[in-house]
Amino acid sequence: MAGEDRSRASGAGPGPSSTGSSAMVRARARLDQPKDTRLRLLPEYDPEAFGRLSERIARFLGTGRFIVWMTLIIIVWVLWNIFAPVKLRFDEYPFIFLTLMLSLQASYAAPLILLAQNRQDDRDRVTHEQDRKQNERSIADTEYLTREIASLRMGLGEVATRDWIRSELEDLVKDMDERRLQFSAESDEDR
Repeated sequence: MAGEDRSRASGAGPGPSSTGSSAMVRARARLDQPKDTRLRLLPEYDPEAFGRLSERIARFLGTGRFIVWMTLIIIVWVLWNIFAPVKLRFDEYPFIFLTLMLSLQASYAAPLILLAQNRQDDRDRVTHEQDRKQNERSIADTEYLTREIASLRMGLGEVATRDWIRSELEDLVKDMDERRLQFSAESDEDR
């Protein structure tokens, strides 16, 4: 009974608790069904899409086109704020707003570049691992083929080749000729 009360208190029991209140019963989480969606306060985003966007931005920041555009914008900014009518100028001589904009651009560019570099490092790591495994397979295949060639050479050393058979037959013919001559010489002496 004490174990049953403990299981019901923890929400593991199948029915309502001993008090009869259905508010006390906790629903058991089922692993075979998806979770209910819940209200999220922060917006959701796809990390891969964000990573791809950061790589595109980082690639653009590393081009000559970006430097040219940035230089043109700064030149126009400075010239406008020096030569434009006083009422149309929005950033006077020390160009504090320009400094703020460049700092803001740099503060966003640095993390985006780092994110792009981290993604590239991850891709390089995977590529390196695949190359290493391919090299291991190539080495294993080469060692296997080397052993097979060595065993074929050893096997060919024991196989009778045409030249070897020809030389053996020539030796046998010579031996037979010598024996025939020896035999005919002995038979002539016996007569």
